[in-house]
Amino acid sequence: MSTLTGHRAPAKSGNATSLVILLHGYGADGADLFGLSGPLSDHMPDTVFLAPNAPEKNTMNPMGYQWFPIPWIDGSTEEQRDTSFRASVEKLNAYLDEVMAAEGIPAAKTALIGFSQGTMMSLYVAPRREEAVAGVVGFSGRLVGENLAEEAKVKPPVLLVHGDQDEMINVSEMSVAETTLRAAGFDVSSHISRGIGHGIAPDGLGLGLSFLMRHLGIQQPG
Repeated sequence: MSTLTGHRAPAKSGNATSLVILLHGYGADGADLFGLSGPLSDHMPDTVFLAPNAPEKNTMNPMGYQWFPIPWIDGSTEEQRDTSFRASVEKLNAYLDEVMAAEGIPAAKTALIGFSQGTMMSLYVAPRREEAVAGVVGFSGRLVGENLAEEAKVKPPVLLVHGDQDEMINVSEMSVAETTLRAAGFDVSSHISRGIGHGIAPDGLGLGLSFLMRHLGIQQPG
């Protein structure tokens, strides 16, 4: 069983046909992104939203969590980072298997939204699963891991969004990720939010909503 805890918002309509999983960043928790479920569900009433906490407590913020430590921030070693990363990949995969089974929603109707470290996890895990999810939206993150072209089993569509004033992860990482993903055969789109730091702006969220509705097969009302 997965050890991930977190938050769940049922389908507003009471008829769940799709699933969106929100993966938070370093030092935060599931509640940090769970707030997005409200405005998104207004347009996606048949969607269940889940926002799990990462498996490790964050050493810099005891109230928060992390998918893996970051040496230049918390003084961890590269070995500790890599060990935690591998463990979190296993736990996230187990969690995805569990929640899709529990909700009765297939991978083709499931999408991932990541922020920062959550984007790194999403972009690493999604291509290496046996079944493709409907899509991945990655805010303010970067691509981690090597050998993507060789290791990718599936190639879900990807939307990357980044602020041009991001002080934590330079916006140039978005271009690197986009180039690498596209070279590996992924359908990738990207957007730069002008004047935005390490966060999610309304323009990026709006593009994310359109992306999710398109790839989850959700019709615009009216």
